[in-house]
Amino acid sequence: MALEKEIKRRRTFGIIAHPDAGKTTLTEKLLLFGGAIQEAGAVKSNKIKKGATSDFMEIERQRGISVATSVLAFEYEGKKINILDTPGHKDFAEDTYRTLTAVDSVIMVVDVAKGVEEQTEKLVEVCRMRKIPIIVFINKLDREGRDAFDLLDEIEQKLHLRVTPLSFPIGMGYDFKGIYNIWEKNLTLFNGNTRKKVAETIEFKDIENPELEEIIGSKQAETLREELELVYEVYPDFNQEEYLNAELQPVFFGSALNNFGVRELLDCFIEIAPTPRPKESDTRLVYPNEKEFSGFVFKIHANMDPKHRDRLAFIKIVSGTFERNTPYLHARHNKKLKFSSPNAFFAEKKEIVDVSYPGDIVGLHDTGNFKIGDTLTEGEIMHYKGIPSFSPEHFKFINNADPMKSKQLEKGIDQLMDEGVAQLFVLELNGRKIIGTVGALQFEVIQYRLEHEYGAKCTYENINIHKACWVDPKDPKSEEFKDFLRVKSKFMARDKQNQLVFLADSQFTLQMTQTKYPNVKLHFVSEF
Repeated sequence: MALEKEIKRRRTFGIIAHPDAGKTTLTEKLLLFGGAIQEAGAVKSNKIKKGATSDFMEIERQRGISVATSVLAFEYEGKKINILDTPGHKDFAEDTYRTLTAVDSVIMVVDVAKGVEEQTEKLVEVCRMRKIPIIVFINKLDREGRDAFDLLDEIEQKLHLRVTPLSFPIGMGYDFKGIYNIWEKNLTLFNGNTRKKVAETIEFKDIENPELEEIIGSKQAETLREELELVYEVYPDFNQEEYLNAELQPVFFGSALNNFGVRELLDCFIEIAPTPRPKESDTRLVYPNEKEFSGFVFKIHANMDPKHRDRLAFIKIVSGTFERNTPYLHARHNKKLKFSSPNAFFAEKKEIVDVSYPGDIVGLHDTGNFKIGDTLTEGEIMHYKGIPSFSPEHFKFINNADPMKSKQLEKGIDQLMDEGVAQLFVLELNGRKIIGTVGALQFEVIQYRLEHEYGAKCTYENINIHKACWVDPKDPKSEEFKDFLRVKSKFMARDKQNQLVFLADSQFTLQMTQTKYPNVKLHFVSEF
């Protein structure tokens, strides 16, 4: 039963957080402990121009933020771990929401000084909808921050989570001495002189043992005992089943920058985190241990290597084994495709793989066959659900700034839209193109990538649009729908899938339209 064994070995998870909580740094340190990289790139420091391993797009290096989800895989203690590091910046939220369809669990990073922030709340909401198990990592303990109990209360109240600490800090900021690991019953001490090193880990089963005073000092020992007593009284005991059902969230404390508490997090994670889980398709629930292969595209990335103009479709394997050079059915096109060089990832380093198992993420070279949400199977016609497009928040006309390069511009827009960077709407009236994005920063990213990857230049022109709504008439032949199309003709457009979209210029117009045409339904999500 090689398949069963490989499934049990796999852990596929995403790291989510508000920008600057230390998500990319944590990813690096997990790779460091997994032996996948020898030295961590200082993510923020400009003195070291290495940059973080997972931020490999040029624009990410310049700005110091992650704008695309990157996929990293490594082996640790006999387990195969797949990490999806997501962008935290809210302008790239849609990439993160899509990534959450491909993970089996999540590690959420919270900044000890800032606590729970707005972006974190939205991401937890998506995890709750999908019942994704969450482990919380409270980061940056070497800095002055808030009281541990205050933070735990805030996580419970703002995010409506039920938490249980599996480690607890000894002091905070300047008084930070180390961490008591409740899960493994040991002490990890911080070396105060260099403030960069983990001095030692001491097994410490009995917290009442007087040796504790000698190790961390009598005042700290007394505080730690009191705090742990409170933890045991107030918080529920850890229960793996509740965690896997997304009803209980374990919490770890640490400092990713200083390698502190990261190994503890990783050791506990590989023990408790879920193996690849079943996924709902439009026809049935698909289990990982089924013999027949199936998987879906959750992300498309053009030009991972600017020299080669390649475009990769990222596929999450749901069931069976994916083998190189085997023909698989592209369910939407109903045609067979085979792949001679499927890639496994290590940030921008790619390796060709012969066999991949459920939970793995594989990159397939794509010449334009795939779009986000496409399903590949061994022959069964089915589609995996739940990768919607949301109505954008910002809209602009896009114009060609260099008439000699109109072909390049066309191709660039086409590929970037397939990637899900933004959405394209073409006006029915005059064929003008409108770009819709979740955040304003995306317009910059599109302009930058069009110029640097496709050699095309574009300019933007403002347009007054409040919302894009997908049109769903009860009866397409009715007089009411014909009247709607006639009256609203200058606000009608088509999206990339040729679905009809109504571009409302204000909330008032939207309400009036819905009142006047009750049988024409308007949706804010493209999957209705």
